[in-house]
Amino acid sequence: MPKTADDDKKPRVGIYLGSSSDAPVMEEARKTLRELGIACEMAVASAHRSPERAHKLATTAEERGLEVLIVGAGGAAHLAGAMAANSILPVIGVPLESSALKGFDALLATVQMPGGIPVATMAIGKAGAKNAAILAAQIIARKDAGLAARLRQQKKAMAAGVEESSREVEAG
Repeated sequence: MPKTADDDKKPRVGIYLGSSSDAPVMEEARKTLRELGIACEMAVASAHRSPERAHKLATTAEERGLEVLIVGAGGAAHLAGAMAANSILPVIGVPLESSALKGFDALLATVQMPGGIPVATMAIGKAGAKNAAILAAQIIARKDAGLAARLRQQKKAMAAGVEESSREVEAG
């Protein structure tokens, strides 16, 4: 099984990539989770090139203590759907730019899941990876008051940043 982002804590979120070339984008999810104090694991698995590995990661996720799966893939992007088909955990898909179609193919593949196999779909790329981590944190925070407080503080800090930017713009 993959090494965790925080070896001293039990991972609560699994981050899975269709290819190692997706790591620079999906690192944004790991970074955001770490900032929120959420341990995670990150691993490469392909729905097409390593279906047994993807299946094992999905089917053992719950027993390993994971609460949410974040899955990034480009091109045909079937990994999120494959993970969702093999787990009852919430799956958040991050479409990645990896073809001449600039991620639009991955977006369509991720969002077009058949009924009964839900995958929450984020934006293409780094913004999607960051939002996937925040959504995972919000899901977990429903039963974790400390995490809920950290998320509230994060939102307050974002709002304060906008207020500061506005003052700078207004002052000219």
